[in-house]
Amino acid sequence: MRLTFLGGTETVTGSKYLLEGAGLRILIDCGLFQGTKNLRLRNWAPPPLDPATLDAVVLTHAHIDHSGYLPVLARMGYKGPIYATPGTRDLCGIMLRDAAKLQEEEAEYANRHGFSKHRPALPLYTLEDAERALDLIVAQPFDAPLMLSEHAGFRLLPAGHILGAASVEIHMCGKVIAFTGDVGRPGDPLMRPPAPLASADYLIVESTYGDRLHDTADPLDELEALFTRTFKHGGTVLIPSFAVGRAQSILRYISILKATGRMANVPVFLDSPMAVSVTELYRRHLTEHRLTISETDAIGKAAVMVRTVDQSKEISSRRGPMVVIAGSGMATGGRVLHHLKAFAPDSRNAIALVGYQAAGTRGAALAQHAPAIKLHGEYVPVRASVESISSLSAHADYAEMLDWLGKLARAPARTFVTHGEPAAADALRRRIGEQLHWPCEVPAYLETVELEEGESAPSVTHSTTAA
Repeated sequence: MRLTFLGGTETVTGSKYLLEGAGLRILIDCGLFQGTKNLRLRNWAPPPLDPATLDAVVLTHAHIDHSGYLPVLARMGYKGPIYATPGTRDLCGIMLRDAAKLQEEEAEYANRHGFSKHRPALPLYTLEDAERALDLIVAQPFDAPLMLSEHAGFRLLPAGHILGAASVEIHMCGKVIAFTGDVGRPGDPLMRPPAPLASADYLIVESTYGDRLHDTADPLDELEALFTRTFKHGGTVLIPSFAVGRAQSILRYISILKATGRMANVPVFLDSPMAVSVTELYRRHLTEHRLTISETDAIGKAAVMVRTVDQSKEISSRRGPMVVIAGSGMATGGRVLHHLKAFAPDSRNAIALVGYQAAGTRGAALAQHAPAIKLHGEYVPVRASVESISSLSAHADYAEMLDWLGKLARAPARTFVTHGEPAAADALRRRIGEQLHWPCEVPAYLETVELEEGESAPSVTHSTTAA
């Protein structure tokens, strides 16, 4: 057996892992690289494998850094199954179409305004490519074993984090190769705690927050204080937000603040067609999250749901007090860019960063209090206050991760730390070695490792953990 790290190494994006064995080639996750230009250019380079030679793709979850390269894979000849939980399948239907549409729109915008270096500017993939990939997705329920061949099978276990998110246990040639995916937090406001892995001979673990502990402050208190300060001066709170999970968490907190009288009754706008559609999915997947039906309905009523471009433009021309939640979480594209152009230059306003900001993104520049950010080819001054609310993260921090990993019955033979910036990945590697005493390493981009096979054929058994 061999495992090749095609992404998710030395960065928190582009997750792709190629597992070969038992006569199969399986790709676990198929994400886009985001962040610095040298990473983004990898999306445009020829893939380091022939997609037509793959037998299966297994997704941990729908975030673009784990699923966003699927349309390219399908366009380049992959025709096999893409296995994902029902929640991930439904989210991919929203997210991949949105990503394709956004790329087409941005290429058209760049061509119309002439600020691209490319003539003409082209999208990485089109809506047609996204549809081709979506047609390949096969829904696979949580904790339902599926054999891929006589000597290989897998199952998906709930990972918390977002709707449909899973850890993957692959049983191959008598060994268990486990991929954590992105692991959620035990006290997430929306998602249930991640289910522990049963066993792993080889473990691939994410390290997004491998060098940090989350702020223990109450997000309700932080949001209340931010809203009160900003509204006092008639300002707008702009929240660049991931459309999946984070936007719904913010709406959940806003619904509580308004219901308890802790927040002024100002307009709240969710300006992201994708986030609007995702919010509606929570009612269809009630068994996957903590919310009751009434609480699920409340997050849908906490904001004006904005779908059209004209509505979005009207919001940018308004003045506060108000709250604008807009994609994307790291301000890499979408409608939030137009709102930043409108609201960032005004010192009465506030920009709230509510998630991880990868190196090289506009969100990272804002977090570092850059005096200006580049938007559509020009620099826009940032006079609005910028605040980071880290207590809203949907990723386990290193203490939560170590506690979750510690539930494994025995130590893996090898543990590979991925999906983290270099400092975070190395910090988690060191902590796993010191606290759990497991052999642990941080793989490099395109590195291939040999995995020993076992003596018996795999058996994929049911867990007692409920989905």
